[in-house]
Parts: sequence; structure tokens; C-alpha cells
Amino acid sequence: MAVENVAYTEDSIKSLDWKEHIRLRPGMYIGKLGDGSAQDDGIYVLVKEVIDNCIDEHMMGYGKTIDIKITDHRVEVRDYGRGIPLGKVVDCVSKINTGGKYDSGAFQKSVGLNGVGTKAVNALSHYFKVQSFRDGQAKLAEFTRGEVTNDAKVIKSSGRNGTLVVFEPDESIFKHYHFIPGYLDDLVWNYVFLNAGLTINFNGQKFHSENGLKDLLERKADVEGLRYPIVHLKGNDIEMALSHGNQYGEEYYSFVNGQYTTQGGTHLAAFREAIVRTLRDFYKKDFDATDVRASIVGAIAVRVQEPVFESQTKTKLGSQNVAPAGPTMRTFVNDFVKKELDNYLHKNPATADALLKRILQSERERKEIAGIKKLANDRAKKANLHNKKLRDCRVHYNDNKGDRKDDTMIFITEGDSASGSITKSRDVQTQAVFSLRGKPLNCFNLTKKVVYENEEFNLLQHALNIEDGIESLRYRKIVIATDADVDGMHIRLLLLTFFLQFFPDLVRHGHIYILETPLFRVRNKKDTIYCYSEEEKQAAIGKLGGKPEITRFKGLGEISPDEFGKFIGEDIRLEPIILQKETTIKNLLTFFMGKNTPERQEFIVGNLRVEKDLLEEEA
Repeated sequence: MAVENVAYTEDSIKSLDWKEHIRLRPGMYIGKLGDGSAQDDGIYVLVKEVIDNCIDEHMMGYGKTIDIKITDHRVEVRDYGRGIPLGKVVDCVSKINTGGKYDSGAFQKSVGLNGVGTKAVNALSHYFKVQSFRDGQAKLAEFTRGEVTNDAKVIKSSGRNGTLVVFEPDESIFKHYHFIPGYLDDLVWNYVFLNAGLTINFNGQKFHSENGLKDLLERKADVEGLRYPIVHLKGNDIEMALSHGNQYGEEYYSFVNGQYTTQGGTHLAAFREAIVRTLRDFYKKDFDATDVRASIVGAIAVRVQEPVFESQTKTKLGSQNVAPAGPTMRTFVNDFVKKELDNYLHKNPATADALLKRILQSERERKEIAGIKKLANDRAKKANLHNKKLRDCRVHYNDNKGDRKDDTMIFITEGDSASGSITKSRDVQTQAVFSLRGKPLNCFNLTKKVVYENEEFNLLQHALNIEDGIESLRYRKIVIATDADVDGMHIRLLLLTFFLQFFPDLVRHGHIYILETPLFRVRNKKDTIYCYSEEEKQAAIGKLGGKPEITRFKGLGEISPDEFGKFIGEDIRLEPIILQKETTIKNLLTFFMGKNTPERQEFIVGNLRVEKDLLEEEA
């Protein structure tokens, strides 16, 4: 094939200014973009970058309160710290690599040290305002997509010292975005759990914690299901909380300098290792590490000088040392856990006995399932999974390379017509399809043996690659794609029961979603509008005018592959499955899958958009 000759001259070399570079390559600064349906989408990173600056002020001893207001498309954050020096207000939000955190004396253990955060927020917002209040004076500056629109003069002010930042994300970059309240609540709670004495007023609600990580675990874990009271230990620059429950898998929350490291890092690896070593030494028995950590719920927070993260979004710690000339992270964490947890167990024999019983129970369960597991794995290989059940994609979430792994998803469908339509219209690079055969088994209150004894569940866990935990998960998003009718809702509940019962970390870490597909197609000779609700249908009729053709989609199989491609591409609508604070997994599953059949049927019918429409029409 001939290659076109392109002139390579001085004119080919271009230099982008800071805002152009951020807008052209936003992923380098805030990770993936997204529409807000995932907890690590860019709009939440923007919020964090602004709040992190307020937290740094609080950590330095300035400002005990932060006021936050977030509406559909606008964020306002006001702290009561020292306020940005007035002569540097514009530079601090618009001049790359400018900030006060390069002086380690001023910000010893800050979250952000690279001077990029608020510049990225500014460049990626169609409106951005910063106002600093300092010693009776105030300085205001406003921007549009990083360009100064109002560089106001310093004026007298009676406002308390501190900084106000207001921004509205640019919809040309964050398409169809929306903030999910549950994600924002988690974000704010984590800040107060990690900063004793801090109060955050968020959208009219007060967030405050007195007991740090102990409060965090009480909020996150099923407290009634814990086998012993939460062990809460604090030291210089380190804090931990720990217990064991009855759930499957391991559950951890890790933090560095107040930053929630969702992907862990060196501190979490050291914590998991230290727990095993300490308990082996305490009980003088060489337990299998998986038995020690089975059903654990734990949290670790460390303060580190000049932390090194593996990306700008700071989700994984890479630092090998706690300070440039300090001990290794492994030594620092292990020494603390070894001393403090060992002392605690010696002083609390009832907790030590309960912990030992939990480890021995896990050991028995592991040995009991070992034989079944081997047979099931052999069956999965013979079933030729990748041809029979799974239409795989080419990029995977657990790949160490590639910039599309966050786009990976697997659609779990039921029926040949639905799986066929998605398979033909999907992006083969990042979208896989797993086809169910009929309704899955109701696994409520069953043990994990059923995962291996039931062929459908066994093949599904192998497709996801989660047999040994979610670290090797092959897809960023697991998307349940069922019809919007009673049968479809039932299949959805059965799948959620499977995930919540045996792989709850998939839900806790935001990997499970429901695919939303349009209920109606409204069209005339010129235009076609797909509608996801009765309200959208009425709006479409009004927009098109006359008497447009209206089609109701009663099942995924009725949507042609050509049309399906429009609903699983850039404009895909996904509803994340989020566990609320007051909802324990046990209570949730008991309601949906237990013996309260009339209540459950009432809930299902009451929440079905299509079924309600049909019933109303028939009436």
C-alpha cells in the first residue's frame, strides 16, 4: 500500500499551551471521562481536586469547616483556611506547575504536589470562579475553559479567610454527565473519617466523625454480621481498623494523606501481608493466607511525605518509602501491625478466640470445596466457554497495557435474539457478551459450593475471571441486559443475588450496572427519537409534531442490531448498582429473594416501566 508523502517541517512542530493540552488529553490529568455513572469518572475527580486543597489546609491546622454545594451541573466549595495569597490567585488556577505545595515545610504530607489539580478543573469547565478572602481583602477571578474572563481588582471584604471555588464541567467534554448522590456521599464521608475534627456541610447535611476508620467500617460493613468488635488502632502517621464478617471475599479501604486509593498500592499490600504474619505468629500456626484473610473487612490510612502515585488521579500508591530517607512502606506498616495488633489480642482474649474460630471455619470451608472446585474447573474447560457462552472482546480490564481497559464491559443477556443483537452491534475491541440459558438458580442462603456445582454460575465466574478474587477481573463493567418486564426483572434479581452473595466486592467497587434501553421509538419521515420514559416520549411527540409513528419495545430481542448499536455506543445509559449506608447485603437479599413473595412481587411490578404502561393501557 502506498504511503502518502507528508511534509515534515518546522511548521509540523506545535506547542500547546497548558489549557489546550489538558483539553486535548484530559485522560492524562483526570483519568477517564465518563458520564458520572462510575465512581472514578472524571467529574468526581474534578470535585476531589478542589476539595483536596481544602483538606490540605485543614491538615496544616487551618479551617475546621468546609461548605460544599453540588447541583446537577454546578459545584461550589468554600473552605475557611488561610486563603490563596491574593497576588497569586490567577496563577494558582491557570499557570501549570504553580502552587504552595512544593515547599515541603508548608505542606509536609499533602495529597497533591504537582501543581496540576485546579488547573485541570479550570481548563475542563465552561465556567470557573475562584475567590480568595484574606485579612479583610478579597480577590476574584473568573474563567471560561481556562481563559480569563474577569480578573477583578482586590477589594475590601468582611468575609472569613479562606477560598471559594465554583465550577461547571464543560458538557462538550463530559457528555450527558450527571452526579450520582450516593457517590458524592461516599466521597464526603471518606474525607471526614480521615480528618478528625473536620466538619463538612454538604447540600444541607452535616458530615462529621469522631472515631475515624472505626466509624468508616461501621458505615461500610454489616455490623450485625461481624464476628468480633472492630479493632481500631492508631499511631504516628498510621491508623487501622479490622474485623471479620460472614461475607465472601476480602473488603478493604485504603488511604494515603486523606486520598482514597481505590486500587490500593504498596501500603495496602503491606497491610494484607502484615495481618497474615501477625496472626500466624500470635496463634503459632502456619495458616494459609487465604484462610486468614477470608471474610475480612479492614481499613488502613497512612501519612506519607512526598507520596508517589501511579497516575494523576492518585488511585494507587507507588511509594516504596514513607519519606525520602525513611523506612520502607512494608517495614513501617508491618512493625505497627505486629506490635499493636499483637498487643490488642493479648489484652482482649474474647476477640482473639472469635478471630481464631473465623479462620478455622474458613479453613474447613476451603478444604470442603477443593474437590468440587477441581471438577468444576475441568468441566468449564471441556464446555469450551469462549465459544459456547462467551463472545469475548480483545481488550481486557486486567491487561497491564492499553488505554481502553476502562472501556471494557461484558453484557449478560438471556435469549438468543437479545444476545444476537448485542453481539452484532457491539464494539469487538471492548465489549463482550455472555449468554444465559434460561433463568439462573436462586442462590439465596446457599453456600459457595453452588458456584461450582451449577454450570451456569461456574461458567460465568470463569468468564469474569473472579474465582480467586476481583484483582484479575477481565471487564471494568459487568452489565446486566435483560428485558424490562417481570421475567427480565426476575433474572436481574437472580444475577444480583449471585453477585451480592458470593462476590460482593464487585458491587462495592462499582463494577455492576443495569443497561437502560429505550422503551419507545418516535419517528416521522425525517427524524427518529428514542425515549427512555413516558415523559421523554411525550416530549418527542411535541418536538416532531403531527402524528409520528410510535413503537414500544417490549423486549431486547425486538430491537434490531443496527438500532442496538446506538444504545451501547457513546450514548450508552448505565444505571450503577450502589449499596446504601442503611442497607446490609443480608437484609437486602432477604427482602428480594427470601420468603416475602407478595411484597417482592409488589415491588417488582411497581418498579417496571413497561409493565406499568401496559397495565395502564389495558385498564
